[in-house]
Amino acid sequence: MATGILKIGVDAMGGDYAPQAVVLGALQAVEQLPDDVRIVLFGDEAAIREIASKEGATSDLFDIVPTTEVITMSDHPAQAFSKKPDSSLSVGFGYLKAGKIDGFASAGNTGAMLVGSMYSVKAIEGIIRPTISSHIPVVSGGTALLLDVGLNVDCKPDVLDQYGWLGSIYAEKVLGIPKPRVALLNIGEEKEKGNLATKAAYEIMEGSPRYNFVGNVEGKHIFTGEVADVIVCDGFVGNIVLKQAESMYDIALRLGMPVDNPFYRGMNYEHIGGTPVLGVNSVVTVGHGRSTPLAIRNMILQTERTARSGFVSQIKALLA
Repeated sequence: MATGILKIGVDAMGGDYAPQAVVLGALQAVEQLPDDVRIVLFGDEAAIREIASKEGATSDLFDIVPTTEVITMSDHPAQAFSKKPDSSLSVGFGYLKAGKIDGFASAGNTGAMLVGSMYSVKAIEGIIRPTISSHIPVVSGGTALLLDVGLNVDCKPDVLDQYGWLGSIYAEKVLGIPKPRVALLNIGEEKEKGNLATKAAYEIMEGSPRYNFVGNVEGKHIFTGEVADVIVCDGFVGNIVLKQAESMYDIALRLGMPVDNPFYRGMNYEHIGGTPVLGVNSVVTVGHGRSTPLAIRNMILQTERTARSGFVSQIKALLA
C-alpha cells in the first residue's frame, strides 16, 4: 500500500458465469469496501464495460487491465500459463508478483490458481507446503478454520504441525479469534488414536510453543465450536469434510428446511466467498467455480480482509 490504496485484483474471466457474475459481484463489493480500496479487474475490457453500463454503473468504479486470453476449466493447469501468457490469470499473477496489487482472487481454474500461487508468487521461505483452508460455521456462533481442504492429500507430521501454526495466525489476524484453539482431526480424542501420520503429528504439535494445541477432535466436534477454532487434517480428509458441509446446505434446501440462520448460511459457498491459500508470498483467494455475484462479492471482501490483516507479513517475519 505504498500509495495508500489497497488494490484487490480479480480475475474477471474466471468461473462458470464469468464475466457477468464477476462484474456484478465487483459492483456489489464496491458498495461495501472503504474508500482506500480499489478493485482491479483483469479480462475482456469491452465486455466488462458493457456489463457495467447495463447495470447503470460507470466502469471507472474499478481499474481494468485488458487481457485477450482465458484459462478455461478444461485447460491443463501447469501448461496454461506458458500457452496463454495474456490470460486474465497469467497477467493477474504477474501483477501480484510485481506488487502492483495487494491480493488476487479468482473463481476460475482451481488447478491453475494453485500453480500460479506456487510458481509465480511462490511459497514463503521456510514453509514446507502451502495449504488451502476454508471457513466453516460453528453452532456456537462465529467461524472456525479447516485446513488443508484439498491441496495436499498426503501430509507428513511436520506439515500438519506447520498447518496448525499457519491456521492459528490466520484465525487470530483475519477471523479475530484471540489465542485460537488448534486441534488435530482424528478418529478418537485419545493421544494414541489414529494412523501413523496423526500419531506422529500429535507428538510434535503437543510440544509446540507456537500455538495453543488442545489435542485430537473427532468429526462430531467440527461444527460445534466447543473444542477448537482451527482444525488440522490432510487435504484428502479436509476436502471430504468441506464437500459434505456444502451438500448439507443443498439437502436442507431440497427438503424445504429453514436455512435462513447463520449456521446454514455458513455452509453456503456463496456466503463463504473463497478459499485462502496460506503459506505463499502474497494474498491469494480461490473461489468456487459456480460463483454467483454474491459469492464473488464475498470472495473480494474476504481477500480485502486478509490483505489488510498483514497475515503474510507476519508469517514472513516469524520465519525470518
